[in-house]
Amino acid sequence: MLRAHGIAEFNPGQGRILFALWQADDVTVTDLARRTSLEKSTLTRMLDRLEADGLVRRDRPATDRRTVRVVLTPRTRALLTTFTEVSAEMSAIFYRGFSAEEIQAFEGALVRILDNLATPSET
Repeated sequence: MLRAHGIAEFNPGQGRILFALWQADDVTVTDLARRTSLEKSTLTRMLDRLEADGLVRRDRPATDRRTVRVVLTPRTRALLTTFTEVSAEMSAIFYRGFSAEEIQAFEGALVRILDNLATPSET
């Protein structure tokens, strides 16, 4: 579907990173790892690829050279509109034939599942 919009497809992990950066750009690698639930080593490899593809840039502030911040490139910022359109198209396909109540129940169940996964087990 992304190809139909004239852009290369991203793997799910890369999409997760870009989505997080579209929500809040110019963040530390540590914060991005937390927001994407990716291990830092995995995130670093994925950022290497995204940076090589010209989609993100890693900066080290002069005031703290230990910190690495991840910033979207102008090209990637411009892709947000396209990804929003693709997301709307995908949602229309996913939910075709579902009532509003069914969609709400399904999404509520997904939120509960994600909450369960984020909360340590008490067993």
